[in-house]
Amino acid sequence: MPSPYVWILVMFLTSITIRVLPLTLFRKPIENTFFKSFLYYVPYVTLAVMTFPAIVDATQVPAAGAAAFVIAILCAVLGADLFKVAIVSCAAVFILEMFLI
Repeated sequence: MPSPYVWILVMFLTSITIRVLPLTLFRKPIENTFFKSFLYYVPYVTLAVMTFPAIVDATQVPAAGAAAFVIAILCAVLGADLFKVAIVSCAAVFILEMFLI
C-alpha cells in the first residue's frame, strides 16, 4: 500500500489541476451562452446529486424520505420559506415512518 504522502500528493495535484487549469485555458471572458448557462447550473446540480441520496438514506423507510422530498418541493413551489419547508418535511417523515414501519 502506498505511503500516505503519495495520497496527499495525488490529492494536491488533483485539487491544483482543477483550480489552475481553467485559469490557464480561459483568458478571455466566456461569451458562449450555452457554456455560461452550463457553468451557472453546475453548483445546483452538484448539490442536488449529493443531497437526494442523503434524504432517502437518512430515514428508516426510504419511501418516507422520498415522499417528504416531494412534499418539501411542493411547499417550496407554493412559496414557503426554508424554515417552514424543513419543518413540514421533518413532520412528514415522522408521520410517514409511524405508519410505514
